[in-house]
Amino acid sequence: MGSIGATYRFTAEEFHRMAAAGVFTEDDRVELLEGAITVMSPIGHRHAAVVDFLSERLGEALRRRVLVRVQSPVRLGPHTEPQPDIALLRRAEDYYRSAHPTARDVWLIVEVADAGVEYDRARVRLYAEAGVPEVWIIDLAGDQIEVYRAPRSGRYEEAITLRRGADGVPGGLPGGLAGRR
Repeated sequence: MGSIGATYRFTAEEFHRMAAAGVFTEDDRVELLEGAITVMSPIGHRHAAVVDFLSERLGEALRRRVLVRVQSPVRLGPHTEPQPDIALLRRAEDYYRSAHPTARDVWLIVEVADAGVEYDRARVRLYAEAGVPEVWIIDLAGDQIEVYRAPRSGRYEEAITLRRGADGVPGGLPGGLAGRR
């Protein structure tokens, strides 16, 4: 047992064992961030609609070049396994059946923020530290998209904000969005 006031830092394996043992229900919205089990906010109707829209559009535009994964875990390290709203992943023959994708498998992470944009901004550091090449935060309240690219030394060297009507495309996708293979 640890000392009084100490906190316990869980590994992803321990987190999964707790889930398998029924500590969390299927409806609990929790994720593992830096060893802490974090409760995520409920998904509102605007948030869900944007995730559905992006999933469909990105899936159509990038058909068979990437795997579009929705609200599923990405392993960033032994103590961190967020569940981004959308992850564009390298294709895997087994669809990651044997293990969750890692940062090396990610082309782009998209987080949709309905009200709590600060929560998603705080996670950007975790993605940068893991080397995720690009992250978008779609800020519904601010009517903008924050784009983070070029991770280096635990932060993104490029951060831009796109307002409504601005063009923005993922920077490092295979063949871009235009349909080239």
